[in-house]
Amino acid sequence: MTFAAKLVTLPLGTFRGLAQGKNWTVTRSLVSGGKGEKLVAEALDGSDYISLNLYHLGAGDLLRPCEMSETKVRRFVAALVPI
Repeated sequence: MTFAAKLVTLPLGTFRGLAQGKNWTVTRSLVSGGKGEKLVAEALDGSDYISLNLYHLGAGDLLRPCEMSETKVRRFVAALVPI
């Protein structure tokens, strides 16, 4: 499953999730009339934070992590299971 395909399976709005052995509060929202997506997550124990934007462009999707590595956000989204 591609990154964008996995992201679209996640609920819009705020929800709880499990990833990497931690409980998270996650918010996924659409931006720019649905031409982009934003995901922000915080581990409930305060130990980690995830923030990313994914833009759907004519040339393909463009992932922009916010002050963290692309690898980190890709691994997080791949592991995230809503609860």
